[in-house]
Amino acid sequence: MVPGSLLVASPATLDPNFSRTVVLVLEHAPGGSLGLVLNRPTDVAVAETLPRWSEEMSEPAVLFYGGPVEPQAAICLGRSRAGGDPPAFDGWHHVAARVGTVDLDGEPGAAGEHLDAMRLFAGYAGWAPGQLEGEIAAGGWFVVPSGDGDAFTAAAKDLWGDVLRRQPGSLAWVASFPADPALN
Repeated sequence: MVPGSLLVASPATLDPNFSRTVVLVLEHAPGGSLGLVLNRPTDVAVAETLPRWSEEMSEPAVLFYGGPVEPQAAICLGRSRAGGDPPAFDGWHHVAARVGTVDLDGEPGAAGEHLDAMRLFAGYAGWAPGQLEGEIAAGGWFVVPSGDGDAFTAAAKDLWGDVLRRQPGSLAWVASFPADPALN
């Protein structure tokens, strides 16, 4: 698995922190893995938490739940402008394709000059060495490629189904799996 991959929770995932989530892998190394849940917007406006960055954020300009680890920590994702050179400003850390993290201690305007989308996350998902591999082997996650717009879609709540529907073969069928099979 490489940074920039998506982890899509399988219907077998019972942990409420990850049920029907889509996680962007930011780091996968021998020391563990780190990612951000992309499809859990909160009701908290970015203007309430980081007002100087609120104008730069993509719609909806709300804080997203990035995962259960360190919920007080803020991580910002950005997407470089299409067709341009990779961003060259202090505080940019490339993850994959056009996506990277943005240091929130920098100036919002500098980031905004180089990026066409930004999103703010509270907390992150983290796995100890070997833990994520075990969860994947147990059928808890589907590992699929990400698209440039996945982290920044305005329809974030629909991302789980949208990502599954675009997969080849029978994996696309999982998108229609009922949230509660007992009610089927």
